[in-house]
Amino acid sequence: MPTPSPAVPATTRVGFPSGATSDTSTIVAAHPLGEGRLGVVTAATPFHPLDHTWPDQPGDTGTLTLPADGRELPVVDCLTGALGPAPAGTAADASGVPGAPGAPGLLIGPDIPVRRGEEGWAWLVVHVVTAPAGDPAALPEPSALLGAEALLRVDTARRAALSAAHTGCHLLALALNEALVPRWRKEARADAFGHPDFDGLAMDTSRMGVEASTDVYRIGKSLRKKGFTADGLAEELPKIQDAVNERLAGWLAADAPVRVETDGPELTARRRWVCELPEGTASLFCGGTHLTRLGELAALTTELQLGADGTELTAVTTPVLRG
Repeated sequence: MPTPSPAVPATTRVGFPSGATSDTSTIVAAHPLGEGRLGVVTAATPFHPLDHTWPDQPGDTGTLTLPADGRELPVVDCLTGALGPAPAGTAADASGVPGAPGAPGLLIGPDIPVRRGEEGWAWLVVHVVTAPAGDPAALPEPSALLGAEALLRVDTARRAALSAAHTGCHLLALALNEALVPRWRKEARADAFGHPDFDGLAMDTSRMGVEASTDVYRIGKSLRKKGFTADGLAEELPKIQDAVNERLAGWLAADAPVRVETDGPELTARRRWVCELPEGTASLFCGGTHLTRLGELAALTTELQLGADGTELTAVTTPVLRG
């Protein structure tokens, strides 16, 4: 694997929290990924990458264009990458530069052994590009890309669909928490509106798709010990679903504004989803992309399903964007 360029930043600057879908930046690293793919890193990007520790929202797709010769490369995925420090006591360790000679090469996705933001690591957005028209011979040499300017364009229709799903997922969490309040027998950690945070306490997996979000909750001994009672839940589920969907419809009708607040432009910066709902301001830590107003949705509905043994609740929440 080639040695990273010395120009590789400590973290990629990202524009997706503000809704950016295009930008021009300098290519600072390029790595062969096999199967006719390259991992291209730019100093800044509008692309949202898949998070390696909580992979809820897929990475953006789009194009990377090289203005110097007009070549347009498809970006088929976008991942989180990291360059680690050299082993302690080595000559490279003395440099203090992540990715210095002797340090681990670029690690991507599940190969990264630490959480995002770990000190001593460089945190990067990796654009996975392929050759135009599927011709491997048309894929540039990695060394030829270093220092080149690149025009980055996100697939805006796909981004909008994923943003709708992610905003809908957070609204579902708040509405479900409210609908399940009567099932708590002990005081539990509360959400933004003071309701017991079933979503946060029971969450197993959460995945965004272009058509819907799917949240899976575990209703096991741990949750019961925290005070949640599942007795009669299957019989009551249709009523709970109706209450959730009624609340979601009311929030859409209010056309509440949505924003992402961030501590800075770095990939490693902490970000929060904020929505000014009629009941008050809802705020959740979130690293994804979102709508700007709930009125962008024509509809938002969820379907709740309880597993046969009663220990798994699945919520599939479907947003419909206005024409």
